[in-house]
Amino acid sequence: MSQPSPSPNLGPSLSTIPCHESQEHQAIDFNVMVIVAALLCALVCALGLNSTLQCVFQCTHRALTEPVQWMTSRRLNSGLKKKEMVALPTSTYACNSGSPSSISGCAICLAEFSEGEKIRVLPKCNHQFHVACIDKWLLSHSSCPTCRHWLKSKDSVSAPSLDEIVTAP
Repeated sequence: MSQPSPSPNLGPSLSTIPCHESQEHQAIDFNVMVIVAALLCALVCALGLNSTLQCVFQCTHRALTEPVQWMTSRRLNSGLKKKEMVALPTSTYACNSGSPSSISGCAICLAEFSEGEKIRVLPKCNHQFHVACIDKWLLSHSSCPTCRHWLKSKDSVSAPSLDEIVTAP
């Protein structure tokens, strides 16, 4: 006897989903992913803009409410004038073989002092540096690079006038 031949499919099966429906489903998934990615990018940009604006508003508020104190602190932290810097004492380095515990190097460039080399000694803290190293530092800082001791007294920094506040950068 012969085997019965397979009967034709009488109803729709899962394997016979039309191709266009599968493509529509993939297109919807892609569109959802693009929308979610765009929303995430917008959220990150909004957070960044919010942080930037908060910083601007805080700085503006501080500059408007505390201009004299802010300008005074800026001047106190600024470097020394050339004539103040040149007035600081210098000496010639001499090797002291009797005192091994003394510092014999520049804390800025980390090089050892050489015999006969010009060094600058800061007042009050007595730290020693190469003249070129410390002069470069003192043009933009008013403190010792080792101990942060102020070289300018707070009394020597005068309060700025209103004209100076308005024209300050």
